[in-house]
Amino acid sequence: MNRTERLYALVEELRAISPRPRSATWLARRFEVSVRTVERDLDALRESGVAIRSDTGRNGGYSLDRERTLPPVTLTAREALAISVALRAASATPFADAARRAAQKVLAVLPADVRRREDALAARVHRVGPHPDLPVISGAVADTVEDAVVASRVLHLTYTDRAGAISERDVEPMGLLWGPHGWYLVAWCRWREGVRGFQLHRIAAAAPTGEPFRPREAEWAAELDRLDAEALR
Repeated sequence: MNRTERLYALVEELRAISPRPRSATWLARRFEVSVRTVERDLDALRESGVAIRSDTGRNGGYSLDRERTLPPVTLTAREALAISVALRAASATPFADAARRAAQKVLAVLPADVRRREDALAARVHRVGPHPDLPVISGAVADTVEDAVVASRVLHLTYTDRAGAISERDVEPMGLLWGPHGWYLVAWCRWREGVRGFQLHRIAAAAPTGEPFRPREAEWAAELDRLDAEALR
C-alpha cells in the first residue's frame, strides 16, 4: 500500500468507527507502519482540511467528525478530472488556495483506482491562454481519447480539418490541451511524422487499435514549452 492509498484508508477506518477513537499504536499495527508514520499521515490529513481530532488519556486517540467530512464519493476518473480541471481554472483568481484545498478534499475520498487514473489524466492535461466557452464534445469520442491517453495506446482517427477535408490517420496520444480555441488532443501523427493538435470537436470518430507505444515524453515537454512561449507573446 502506497502513502496515497494509506491516507485514504486511514480516513475510512476512522469514519467506520466514528465517533469512537483509534490510537496511533492500533492504526500503526493495522497498516503495518510505524507510529511516527501514522502520526505524520494524520497531521497531513488535518493540514488538508480533514476534520480529525486527537484526545489524550486512557481512552484517547484519533477520531473523525462525520458531519464535517465527505463520505466516499462515487465518481468516474473522468468526472474527477472534470472537477479538478474546473478547480484549477481558479488558479488566477483570489480563490486559488480555496480551490486547491477543495480539490484535495474531493480527491481524498475517491477510491484508490479512480484517484490513480485521475492522477494519470491530470498529468496529461495542459492549459494555455484564456479560455472561452468550450464546444460540447461527444461522450464516446472523449472516453476513447481519455482511455488512449492514460493507457498509451494508438488511436485511429477520422478527422475533419477547418477547411472541411476529412482524413484518417493513426496517432500516438500524448495529452490533452485546453486552449483559447477549445480542447485539443496533442498526439504524434504517424502520417505526418510529427506532433499535431486535433480539436476534439472535429474528431468524427476515434477507434482504439490496442497497439501500445512508448510515450514520447521529450516531444510532449517540448510542445508544452512551445505553446507556453506562444501564449506569452
